[in-house]
Amino acid sequence: MTYLGRIFLLTIILVVFLKHSKAVCGYESCPATKANMVNIHLVPHSHNDVGWLKTVDQSYYGYKNAIHHAGVQYILDNVVSELIKDPNRRFIQVETAYFAKWWKVQSETMKKVVTKLVNEGRFEFTGGAWSMNDEADVNYQGVIDQFTVGLKFLNETFGACARPRVGWQIDTFGHSREQASIFAHMGYDGQFFSRMDHNDKDTRLNNLTMEMIWDTSESMSGVNLFSGMLYNFYSDTPGFCFDVLCTDEPIIDGKSNENNVKERIDGFISYAKEMSEHYLTNHIMVPMGGDFQYEDARVNYKNMDKLIKYINERQTSGSAYNIFYSTPSCYLNSLHQSLQSWPNKTQDFFPYAHERNSFWAGFFTSRPTQKRFERDGNHMLQVVKQLSVFANLTSEQQNKDLEYLRQIMGVMQHHDAITGTERQAVSDDYDRLMYDAIVGASNNARDALRILTNMPNGEFESCLRLNISECAFTKDGADNVVVTLFNPLAHTSSQYVRIPVKEENYQVIDEKGNQVPSEVVPVARQVLALEYRPNDTQHELVFKATANKIASYYIKKVVSSESNLTSSIKKISPREIDESETVVENSLVKLVIENKTGRLKLVEMNGVSEKIVQNFGVYKTNTSCAYTFRQDGDIQILEDDFEFTVYEGALVKEVHQQVNEWISQVIRIYEGVNRVEFEWMVGPIPIDDQLGSEFVTNFKSGISSNGVFYTDSNGRELMKRERNLREDFVSDLSRQPVSGNFYPVTSRIALQDDNKRMVLLNDRSQGGASLEDGRRHLFNDGGGVGEPLNETQYGKGLIARGKLYLVLDSVKEGDTVKEREAEKELFLPFFKFFSRTSDLEKATTKTIPDFNELPQSVHLLTLESFTENEILLRFENFLDISEGKLISFNIRDIFDSLGGIAIRETTLDGNMPLNEMKRFKFHAQESGNMPSVVEYSTAQHKSLEAENSDEASMFTVSLYPMQIRTFIIKTE
Repeated sequence: MTYLGRIFLLTIILVVFLKHSKAVCGYESCPATKANMVNIHLVPHSHNDVGWLKTVDQSYYGYKNAIHHAGVQYILDNVVSELIKDPNRRFIQVETAYFAKWWKVQSETMKKVVTKLVNEGRFEFTGGAWSMNDEADVNYQGVIDQFTVGLKFLNETFGACARPRVGWQIDTFGHSREQASIFAHMGYDGQFFSRMDHNDKDTRLNNLTMEMIWDTSESMSGVNLFSGMLYNFYSDTPGFCFDVLCTDEPIIDGKSNENNVKERIDGFISYAKEMSEHYLTNHIMVPMGGDFQYEDARVNYKNMDKLIKYINERQTSGSAYNIFYSTPSCYLNSLHQSLQSWPNKTQDFFPYAHERNSFWAGFFTSRPTQKRFERDGNHMLQVVKQLSVFANLTSEQQNKDLEYLRQIMGVMQHHDAITGTERQAVSDDYDRLMYDAIVGASNNARDALRILTNMPNGEFESCLRLNISECAFTKDGADNVVVTLFNPLAHTSSQYVRIPVKEENYQVIDEKGNQVPSEVVPVARQVLALEYRPNDTQHELVFKATANKIASYYIKKVVSSESNLTSSIKKISPREIDESETVVENSLVKLVIENKTGRLKLVEMNGVSEKIVQNFGVYKTNTSCAYTFRQDGDIQILEDDFEFTVYEGALVKEVHQQVNEWISQVIRIYEGVNRVEFEWMVGPIPIDDQLGSEFVTNFKSGISSNGVFYTDSNGRELMKRERNLREDFVSDLSRQPVSGNFYPVTSRIALQDDNKRMVLLNDRSQGGASLEDGRRHLFNDGGGVGEPLNETQYGKGLIARGKLYLVLDSVKEGDTVKEREAEKELFLPFFKFFSRTSDLEKATTKTIPDFNELPQSVHLLTLESFTENEILLRFENFLDISEGKLISFNIRDIFDSLGGIAIRETTLDGNMPLNEMKRFKFHAQESGNMPSVVEYSTAQHKSLEAENSDEASMFTVSLYPMQIRTFIIKTE
C-alpha cells in the first residue's frame, strides 16, 4: 500500500471511530466483571523514566538506542494507533512530562482522537504528575508542586476525564507515608507499587496482606489511602512479555505446526491461579509492559488479544478465569465493590531491600551536590512564584520562563534524578536543565524587583556560586553594593547574611539609614584552594538582616580611619597556648574543643550541657552502587588529630578544622542563634585502593536513646525508628546490619532520652541511623568506583560542601516547635540579589501584601499565578499534634491585597474543587466493621467559598496540626 493510501485508510478509521464510539470516562467506563470467577485485570502500560540511562530528550526521541532502547514518541504514536482498532483495548499513561511533549506536536485530528480515547476511559492517565517522583529524597513541597503542574496540564487539556484516581509508584525505591498522605489529600482513591523489602513481601504473600489501608498521618485522623503491592513486578509477568524488547514466545494459533495456544494458555492460567491465592478478593491485576515498552504496540496488543480470546473461550468448558483489558483504577473499583475489609499499615516502607545483601540506602546520599542543586532550584522557584504575583508579571516570556522552571523541578523529583541513580551523562544534562531554568527564572525576579523597589535600573543579580563562597558581582569590590533580600516565609525573619568580599572595611546600612553591625571573616583556606575558584574574594562580610518580604541593605567601603567600622575578628591558634581545651561561646551557645585532638568535646545550649564528640569515618566497600549501600566491614574512624584555628568576632565565632587531606569543616555559632552550624567539605575521596567509600560523620553523646531515633518523612511528620525492628516483619540483617538501619533524612533526625534531645538538621537529603545507644550517624557524602558513583569535576574526584545544624535541648512537651521553625528558615532562607547604586534612598521597597498577621505556626507554602486571572494559595499548619492545636485566622486582608474578587477551595493539587472530592472509603480489618454497601468519604471540613461582597467572617480558615489547605483566588 502506498504512503498516501495508508493515510487515507487511517483517516477513514479515525472518522468511523470518532463517529461511533461512546464517551464514558471514569469508573463508569470500567469493563464488566464476573462474580463467580477470578477476574484478571490486564493492564497495558509503559514505564518511561524521565531520564535514567539516557537523557530526557534522548529517551523521548529514540536517540542513542545503543545505550538503551527507548523512544517515547513512538510509543505514544503506536499505542494510539492500536487503541482505535478495538474499543476493548486500554492503556495507561503515567509521566505527564513526556505526554505533554508529544501532545504539543500533534495534529488537530490526532488530538481529537486522543481526547475521545480519554473521554472513553481507554487512554487513562494514572499517577499524572510531571514525573514519577522518588519518595525518600524529595521534600513535600517539590512533590506537591510537580503534581500541580502535571494535573493542571491534564485538566486544561482534557478536563475531568483525564484526572487520575490512582497513584502508580511502581518503580520508586521504597515508599514514604507522606507520599500516601499527599495522594489522599489530592483526592486519589488509592495507589499501587511494586518494590517492597523481600522479607516484608514474603510475609504479606503468606498472610494475604499485599493490599492494605495505610494510615498516612499521626496528626490528622481519618486520612488513609488504599495501597496495593503488585504480585511480581511491574515489568515481569514471567513468560508473557510480548514486546519487541522481549524474547518470550508469541501466542501462535491457526493451522500451524508451531501452534502453542494450549501450552501458553495453560501457563498463564497456572500463573493466575498461583497469584490469586495471595489476594483477598476474586480480582487480580496483571501489568503487561515495562520500561519503554510498546514502541511496537501492535505486537503487544495482537498477542494480548489472543490471550484474552483463548482464556475466555475456556469458560464454556468450566474454566473459572475471566480476563479483560483494564486499568489500575478499574481494578481498584472492583476491590471497592467487593465490600472487603483490609489490614492496616501505619509506618513506611524504608529501607527497601530486594535481597538479603542489598539495602537500597545508598541513593539516600548519591550525587550529594546534585541533591543540593535541586534544593537551590526549589528555592528560586518559590521566590520567583511569589515575586511574579506581587509584581503582576504577565508577559509571554515571563510566563514561559516560570513554567519552564516549574517543569524542570518536576523532572528533578523523578526517581532517577533527585536520587542520583542516573548515568553521569544524564546527571550532567539534569544540571544543564536546572541551570538554564534557574537563570531564565532569575530574569523574572529581576523584572519583579525593578517594579517592587525604587530601583528601576537595578541589576538584581543572583550569585549561584555562593556554595564555594564566591560571587561574580562582588569579586572586584563590594563598594556601593545593594543587597536586596527576599523572604519567602510568611513572617518577618531575622537571619545572618554572608557575602564574599575582599579584605577591606565596610559599613552596612539598612533602608532607614541605620548602620548595621557587621564583620569580615576569612573563608576557610581549603575552600580558597579549590581548583578553578577565583580568589579575588577571600573573606565574607557577615551581618544580621531582617526582612518582612523585601529588604535592602547598602554596603559601602570605608577607610580605616573612619568610625563605626566593620568589627574585627580575632584569630586564635589554640595549640600555641598552654591549655587543654578551647571554649568558644556566645550568649546562647557554648562549645568546648579539646586542644589535643581538635575535636568537639561538649555543647551547652538551652540550659542543657552534653558531652558530644564528633568523628568522621568511612565504610569501605567494593559492592555498593548508586542504589545500594553495602558495608564490607566496620566503620573506619579517622583517628588522627584535627588541626584547627578559631576566629572570634562579636557576631560570629568559627572553628576551622582540617580533618585530613580530603575532609575539612567549619563549626560556627552566631550571636542570638540557638543552633550550631557545621559546614563540611569532603573530597576528592581517595580511590587508590580501588574500593568504594561511604563517608559518614558521627556524633557520639551520652543520651540513652534505647535504640529509638526519629527521622522526618519528606520534611513533614517525624517517623519513629527502632534499631533492627520493622513494623510488620522481621528483616534479615545478618549480612548488612548497618545499612539495614539507615533511613532517609530529608530535613532532620533526632534522638532523646527522658531529659535531653539532640537534633541534626541538614541542607539536602541524606541518610541517617542510630547504631548504638548514645551514638548518631549521618551520611554526608557517598562515593564509589564505577560509572554511577565515581563523580568527577575538572578531571578530578568530586568535592562536596554542605551544612548540618545541631540543636541540643531539654525534653519538654512542645519544645520541638523551635526545630520546626528552624527547618522552615533553613529550607527557604533569604534569597540574595545584588545591585550597584550610589544612592541609598533608591533601596526603599514599595508596599506588598503582608502575611505577618498569620499565626506563627502557619507556613505560606505556595503563592503563585495559576491562570491569567487566578492565584494559587496554600497555607500549612507546620506543627504536629504534639506541638500544636487547631488554629483559626482570617484571610480577608490577604485576599483584598491580592486583588481578589472570589475565592474557592480545592484539593491539595489545586485542580479540583474540594466540594467535588469523593474518595473510596475502605474499612480496616481491625475496626471490626464489614461494609454492607460501598461507601465514600468527602472533605472533613466545609469548603471555603466566598466573594469580595461577602462579610469578612466568610474568609476564616482553620487548620489542624499538619493540615494544608489550598485556595484559588480569582482576580480582576
